Order: sequence, then structure tokens, then C-alpha cells
Amino acid sequence: MALTIHSKIELVSGYTMPLLGFGVYQNYTTRSSVLEALQAGYRHVDSAQAYRNESAVGEAVRDSGVNRSECFITTKCVSKNHGYDSTLKGVDESLTKFGFEYIDLFLIHDPYSGTERRLATYKALQDARRAGKIRSVGVSNYGIKHLQEIANAGYDAPALHPLCQQRPIVDYCREHLIVVQAYCPIIRGNMDHPIIQMIAQNHGRDAAQVLLRWSLQKGFVPLPKSATPERIRSNTQLYDFELDSEEMAQLDGLDQGKEGAMSWNPVDAP
Repeated sequence: MALTIHSKIELVSGYTMPLLGFGVYQNYTTRSSVLEALQAGYRHVDSAQAYRNESAVGEAVRDSGVNRSECFITTKCVSKNHGYDSTLKGVDESLTKFGFEYIDLFLIHDPYSGTERRLATYKALQDARRAGKIRSVGVSNYGIKHLQEIANAGYDAPALHPLCQQRPIVDYCREHLIVVQAYCPIIRGNMDHPIIQMIAQNHGRDAAQVLLRWSLQKGFVPLPKSATPERIRSNTQLYDFELDSEEMAQLDGLDQGKEGAMSWNPVDAP
């Protein structure tokens, strides 16, 4: 089936998530950027408690005229707030800030709190899901051992939010039917590699569109971010061209493993 801006993927929770998402990390004009994104056709916004812009996302959704039920909203809890009671409190605080009755996807933002607190946090999110406050639960920045930890504890499988290609994690996720999200899908603007530029020129596209199309064709859920209206819109223009198998292989060959990772430091979050 041909990909469109309306394409979605089904999560293990039974809910569907739009394949193209809009990221708002370090976005200091969040309300206007999300409004622009929704007008451009995005229906998936990726926020976090540490980004301190949940209220602006909620305000933009309400002001957009787009029905809340058409929007897929993600947020995340960072390790300093992990633990059962603190996570439940955080869920309620996020709901208040967004002004929503439910959150579509709630992620554990990172695995830095240790096994006991990670699992307590995951249990709290599952309980919040059963209470109707969350529709789907997932994790971010997790490795295979962290995912196995959840499985060994007997919990349902999460969605994943990895860096770069991270092929062992991707293989693990696909084997266990875990949806893979890709943040920093346009390498934070570092797109000067000659192969990327050559493929972009071949299609009459910009490099960001090529990288986003690669993510979509790999079956990932890319989360590009921008505060520039023109860029927000151009990042949706991905559905009237396709990368052939040779081009996909060329881009696959650019994987640098850990050396190519885009870091996220919760201490530096705004």
C-alpha cells in the first residue's frame, strides 16, 4: 500500500499511530510551530515533561480546530521522576498541562534510574493505561537489555524511540512486534554527505525529504522538528516520490553505529 501523510501503524495496544510525527524538543515557539504543523497535515506531536512545552502543545491543538480525537500526542517522563507514585503524579500533571482527558502514548524517557525504579515506572504507566489516562505505553533510549527486563517482568511490550539505525535494537523490536520511532531523523541538519546530496539531486528533493522518506520506507516513525513554517511543510512532502532499492542500500551503508548517534542529555533539557 502506498504511503501517504495519513498512513498509520498499529501498536500492540490496538491503537494506531500516524507514521509521520512532529517533534518539539528545544522548540521555543511551540504553540505556533504545532499550529503550523497541524495545518500542514501532521496529526502526531512528540513532546515530553522535560521539554516544558506540554501546555503549549495542548493550547495549539485546541486552537487548531482539529478534533482532539484526530491527534496522536506523545509525552515522556525523565529518570529523575521515575518511581511508581511519582510517575502516577506526573501523568496527572501532564494531563493537566495538556488540558486533555487522555494521552495517546506515554514513554519512559530514559533508562538511567536503575532496574527497580524503571520497572516501578513501567508498572505505573500500565496502571494509568488501565485507568484510561494513557492509551499506549512505551520507552525511549532503551537498549535490548532494558527491553528484555520488561519482558522478564511479565509486562506487555512497549513502543521504542531509538537513535540512529541501531540495527540490533531494530531487529529485536521487529521480532517482538515493537514499533520503532526515529528521533533526529534529519541528523540535526548535518546532511552534507555526498551520497545523501546525490540522491536528493536525483529526485529534485532536499536532503531532509530523502532522509525522512528513507525512515518511512524502513518502517520507522520519524519525528522531524522545526520552528520554520516552510520547513515544517516541506517535511510533509514525502509521498510523491520513492527511493529505489539501490538508493535505500546506499543510505543503509552510511550507518556509523554509536559514532553516528545524536545524543540527548536530560540535564540540558529546557
